[in-house]
Amino acid sequence: MSQLTEIRWHARAGQGAVTAAKLVADTAMLQGNYIQAMPEYGPERTGAPLKAYTRISSDPIEVHNNILNPDIVIVLDDTLLDSTDVTEGMPEDGIIIFNTTMTPEEARAAVNAPASMKVATVDATGIALATIKKDMPNTPIVGALAKVAGLFPIDLVKERLILTFGKKFSQEMIDANLESADRAYQEVHE
Repeated sequence: MSQLTEIRWHARAGQGAVTAAKLVADTAMLQGNYIQAMPEYGPERTGAPLKAYTRISSDPIEVHNNILNPDIVIVLDDTLLDSTDVTEGMPEDGIIIFNTTMTPEEARAAVNAPASMKVATVDATGIALATIKKDMPNTPIVGALAKVAGLFPIDLVKERLILTFGKKFSQEMIDANLESADRAYQEVHE
């Protein structure tokens, strides 16, 4: 039986959500899955709200539209909660992961998520500032996703990071990103 997982990302331009959506897809591809990763934005400037999408399936993916009923939602900026219904279209047993300093209980209340929904929080921004030295929470949130959703092991995320970043960044920056993913994996609260 086919297993299709759909992820919707809510972020602001400049936080790396599009890169994270692609990193998750590329990591899943290392396991032999079929993938899609796509952004939804216009001529956004840094700080403008945007969405990105990731699909992962054990069988070829035949749909090519935006994700309306995500299994998993990632919120990279909790200030979006004032203007965006991040739980729109989610099933009662979905997973939502917040980059926030809120507790899972506080985050659940902020979006009025049902008790059946898994809610997790991680201070991905704090981790990024401590490791990468930039407000770029995308790599840490992928580490948290690996732990909470169990789509792939953290070691596979790190393997993909090395492959992707090895061509573009210094070893110091690669190591900082690896550390940020590891820390978020360990520090995420469910």
